[in-house]
Amino acid sequence: MRGEGGARRIVVIGGGIAGLATAALLARDGHSVDLVEARDAFGGRAGTWEQDGFRFDTGPSWYLMPDVFERFFGLLGTSAAAELDLRQLDPAYRVFFEPDSGPSGGTASPPAPPSAAHTERDPIDISAQTATNVERFEAVEPGAGRALERYLASARDTYDVALRRFLYTSFTSISPFLHADVVRRAHRLVPLLLGSLERFVARRFREPRLRQILGYPAVFLGSSPDRTPSLYHLMSAMDLTGGVLYPQGGFGHLMDVLVRLARENGVRLHAHTAVTEILTETDRGHRGRGRGRRARTTGVRVRDQTPGGGSERVLPADVVVSTADLHHSETTLLPRELQTYPESWWDRRTSGPGGVLVMLGVRGSLPELAHHSLFFTRDWPANFAAIAGSTVPDPASAYVCRPSATDASVAPAGHENLFILVPVPADPGLGHGGTDGGGDPAIESIAEAAIEQVSQWAGVPDLTERIVVRRTVGPADFAEDLGAWRGGILGPAHTLAQSAFFRAGNASKRVAGLYYAGAGTLPGIGLPMCLISAELVQQRLREALR
Repeated sequence: MRGEGGARRIVVIGGGIAGLATAALLARDGHSVDLVEARDAFGGRAGTWEQDGFRFDTGPSWYLMPDVFERFFGLLGTSAAAELDLRQLDPAYRVFFEPDSGPSGGTASPPAPPSAAHTERDPIDISAQTATNVERFEAVEPGAGRALERYLASARDTYDVALRRFLYTSFTSISPFLHADVVRRAHRLVPLLLGSLERFVARRFREPRLRQILGYPAVFLGSSPDRTPSLYHLMSAMDLTGGVLYPQGGFGHLMDVLVRLARENGVRLHAHTAVTEILTETDRGHRGRGRGRRARTTGVRVRDQTPGGGSERVLPADVVVSTADLHHSETTLLPRELQTYPESWWDRRTSGPGGVLVMLGVRGSLPELAHHSLFFTRDWPANFAAIAGSTVPDPASAYVCRPSATDASVAPAGHENLFILVPVPADPGLGHGGTDGGGDPAIESIAEAAIEQVSQWAGVPDLTERIVVRRTVGPADFAEDLGAWRGGILGPAHTLAQSAFFRAGNASKRVAGLYYAGAGTLPGIGLPMCLISAELVQQRLREALR
């Protein structure tokens, strides 16, 4: 049943950033929109957890690509400045390197304070100022400063053309490739797509630490430098040129803003409401057309998840947009004959990594750590190879977020908030996390090693004794709580075969009126990409209703 003036009844599945953004945009277009979320709170991977005065973001923690956020807020008639208190991070992040005597070989000496001059294993601060980063690269490797300037010029140009021609398209035609912007750069873009980021960086920088800094963005893409197309060196146009921001109140606050904007635009939000089936009927009007479409959506069947609930009902809809994990949406919510991406398709795909999350409330201050800190092992190829081979690296590279460096609201006075992420294989068999060391043994062992690593590499010898709150999360938690494919923390990796026009599309090829948004589809992984995916669904629906 259609509404007046071309309006449609729409159900959006999933209350993460992609779901909230999609629902808000479609409601603003005049559609009647219901959003259903299985859990008791909205936010999806960008959730929060609170205990004893500490508030932890349990997912994304980097605010990159601010122009994408600004564009999204503009579509809803507001702005990032009106909705968020954004703080520039300087340093953008600090990088620690495996000392000569690591966690298994005794206690390392405390690192020297980051500066323009470095010994081999000293930490390196990445500044908000490009000129400062150029100086620091030059101090590490003579000639690297000028090489970084050229590298960033290429990254910025590639980022700009990607933003103009590729990120905001569903690749339903070849027109993005025929634009003068792209044709003029074809001789450079094609090699960037076919070559690896690892080789691209290695041809320009000799020093292993600088190579690691420039290769690390591959992890944001759920991949490794040797498997990520060098096209993604564009990521350095963000973090090395002053692009790392932080919204006061954390990313949970960002989700609260999206919830409010969705409601203000007319979205009806339903928590504790799990979708058990996407309902369809034979679509005689599309028989023989639409790339083999066999049916059209009629709504979703949902189950009440409140304590003592369990009843089921049907939400009728002309259009369904699933922003839940794409693997779950396709293989669980649709019958086999209506799946565009069946299990056999996923069997040939590469998952991004899993992760062990460690949330720590710590007594006292931790000036040794920046807001964002990266801990890189010396044998990086072995680290990535272990994850790809379903083995937990030892030692493992890790990421540490200390939001209390910028935001006093996330920890009690006199305490720090630490979030540690250890990339591990995407394998729910590693187990669940828990509080106060009560998770499965493998997860708690990985957490202990990570805490010890931070303690030794950053020079905080009493870190363990100062912990007053502790919680871990493992791949099994991601699989059960979020329906994450293989328990991964991000989604399908951005390898060549899973990037741009090779990535899973955002409309079903079997079911008319069924669309997808989120990290599993176009354009890919990360909060900005999820916002773009929401706009792509809005564009596709507008085109379909013309």
